[in-house]
Amino acid sequence: MNENSLRNKIKYFFYTMSHPMDGFYWIRHKDRGSVLLAIILVALFSFSFTLNRLHSGFVVNEIDKRGVDSFYELVGILAFYLILCVSNWSITCLMNGEGRLKDIAIAIGYGTFPITVGMIVTTLFSHFLAEGEQVFYTLVLGICIAYGILLILMGIMQVHNYTLGKTLLTVLLTFIAFLIIVFLLLLLSNLIGAVINFFVSVYREIIFKA
Repeated sequence: MNENSLRNKIKYFFYTMSHPMDGFYWIRHKDRGSVLLAIILVALFSFSFTLNRLHSGFVVNEIDKRGVDSFYELVGILAFYLILCVSNWSITCLMNGEGRLKDIAIAIGYGTFPITVGMIVTTLFSHFLAEGEQVFYTLVLGICIAYGILLILMGIMQVHNYTLGKTLLTVLLTFIAFLIIVFLLLLLSNLIGAVINFFVSVYREIIFKA
């Protein structure tokens, strides 16, 4: 059987969750990861995030549910994921990183899985909590988030063949690049909006004077 089939990549994903250093190494060097699976995991993370905001118990949930839009949050998280991958790729290209854009996407996408599990578990768990027991909710969710972040760090370190120190520096520079890209996108969006408004105004002037 082809070791790069989707079925084997799914099985290898679970291996990577328990053996991240080896798992991410072979994802980079044997192409055992799946970008499609990574994107699905990010979408599932978005689903679990919305689920947590909408359906967690009243003891831990003070959010106005009327302001939660699952589609908007999905688009926002996927956009955040894409820009974060591009930001890391742009920085690591300048720092002799060995990872490809797809390797980065896989490392970040796979790292969201423990957080997704934590969101779903704590959402269910929150309905059995009494007043004053929120610490257990925070503890479980915090452990899952910490493990997810650790997986992402180990994934980035392995796919780029970096030391821990260089990985942490890269992460810091990645967030700076992320902010720069977001700023440029907002600037471009405002510029395009201004140009569109200009042509609309010109069109209206022509119509009214015709």
